[in-house]
Amino acid sequence: MSTPHGMLKGQFRTRPPYFNGQHYSLWKNRMENYIQAEDYELWMLIKNGPLNPTKVIEDGTEVPKKPDEFNAEDFRKMEENAKAKKLLYFGLGPDEDTCISECDSAKDTWDALRVAHEGTNQVK
Repeated sequence: MSTPHGMLKGQFRTRPPYFNGQHYSLWKNRMENYIQAEDYELWMLIKNGPLNPTKVIEDGTEVPKKPDEFNAEDFRKMEENAKAKKLLYFGLGPDEDTCISECDSAKDTWDALRVAHEGTNQVK
């Protein structure tokens, strides 16, 4: 049985598109569509950044919560970022690890890949 056109050998329709370091713009479009179809909320999180749990302190300032202060909704927010990162990581080859290893959020990961393969607006 031959591999379907446009798919790498061993790639499945249920797995994220795989990026092997070539044809970034093609992978980027496929990955965006894949994530949107899996869970549009995850795509918005990648595009806009994670929803980090915060609290308002006595002087009215909003500050990040410590993990031991999280409630069920806070954990859900953190899990959504982890799911989005997982989708991105599972679609990347080992050569991409150096540009994303320091990323804390799915948005940071997506942006680091974009800069590494498209450059910045200043470079363009």
